Amino acid sequence: MSYAIRPIQPKDNPFVEGVIRACLIEFGWNREGTAWCDPDLGRFSQVYSREGHRYWVVADEADRVVGGAGIGALTDQVCELQKMYCLPPVRGTGMARQLMELCLDYAGRFYRQCYIETLHNMTAANRFYQKHGFRRLDRPLLDTGHFSCDVWYLRDLP
Repeated sequence: MSYAIRPIQPKDNPFVEGVIRACLIEFGWNREGTAWCDPDLGRFSQVYSREGHRYWVVADEADRVVGGAGIGALTDQVCELQKMYCLPPVRGTGMARQLMELCLDYAGRFYRQCYIETLHNMTAANRFYQKHGFRRLDRPLLDTGHFSCDVWYLRDLP
């Protein structure tokens, strides 16, 4: 199977929400304090349409959404890598690396640092972030509303 990364389109909104919910269920985090309860979960094409905010999807050969990630502002100088989730068939294909590189290249045009919040039992994701230059923090950078997240990272952008 081959995959392609493209900017989110309005038709993708419910499918992106489905990917995120499926991943949260898989890891037992379908609860408050995670993306599960984000009010904008089903409207990413609108939320990420402003300058300095973008969301991309990974689509399969039939243009089915199987993953995605985005960049959103936290402060004037710090962005967040947001809602980076891929379904199991995409994992290990290199698409997550390509997706992250695209996000970080875009973020570097607007921000000095990139922040990530995640969960301790997403061990592959934690290894992935560390492998790509994110350093672990002892506490959240600021209050994003994701109070269930228990692992935080920050990376300087070029």
